[in-house]
Amino acid sequence: MMNNRKTNIKNIFSTPIWTSILPNFEEINIKMYSYIENLRLNNPEGKIKSNLIGWHSQNFNMKDENCIFFLNNISPLINEALIDMGWDLEKNKLKVSGMWSIINPTNASNARHIHSNNFISAAYYVKAPKNCGDIVFYDPRSANVIQSPVIKTNNELNATVFNVTPQEGLLVLFPSYLHHSVNMNRANEDRIVISFNINLSY
Repeated sequence: MMNNRKTNIKNIFSTPIWTSILPNFEEINIKMYSYIENLRLNNPEGKIKSNLIGWHSQNFNMKDENCIFFLNNISPLINEALIDMGWDLEKNKLKVSGMWSIINPTNASNARHIHSNNFISAAYYVKAPKNCGDIVFYDPRSANVIQSPVIKTNNELNATVFNVTPQEGLLVLFPSYLHHSVNMNRANEDRIVISFNINLSY
């Protein structure tokens, strides 16, 4: 079939979301589940951020061997995202500015929010039963959501929201400015996620 296009399309100002299943996620999840449960045992009240009903941990101890193991396994994926962005990894110093866990039991969710003063943020799923709540991303262009025409075919150019369904071992990376929320956990099991932020300084 002949292509009769008369225009070239450039996807300028696009917003990337990176997703990947870690190949050894079973081993990672066993270690991190134990680490997170120990945190909850020692701090059952947690803290209140975007979590509605769910438990939000204090920041992880990044010198803990489990956290180091986790970070070593995801570092190649983080570097890939930073290279995609065209950022100079020699002149910019990378820092994990915070890492924590959120446990959402049945009916828990997370309100819409951003991770301010960072460059890349992430969600990694330690436990993700079916119907445990998608992470929902929102169009960051405020002018684009004031009004919308009738949509004939949904695609990446006309989307104003984008859902990612959790899977155990799934790592999701996204720009920290991107508004997101988490739908209600409709499962009868906990949804356990590790979140963290990446900052760059020069």
